[in-house]
Amino acid sequence: MAVLGDSDREDIWRIYMEFSSDIREEIGLTKAEVRAAVNDTDDWIESNKVSFNTSLSSAVQSALTAKQKARLFMEVGKRKFEVEV
Repeated sequence: MAVLGDSDREDIWRIYMEFSSDIREEIGLTKAEVRAAVNDTDDWIESNKVSFNTSLSSAVQSALTAKQKARLFMEVGKRKFEVEV
């Protein structure tokens, strides 16, 4: 899986901005800085996906699909930081 396209990154940026606005959360960044953070996050995920996969047991590596591993990663991250989506 490659980095997301510009339109996908734009969608994520828009959704993040709308969610922050809806819950009245001050983020202290400009729109451009939030967009850069979306790009940086996507780039980090792309650069570290192999590291995440190799951190899993061989049974998990072979049994789960990439989407299932992503779901696992997201659920653990949400719980660790108690994030609503």
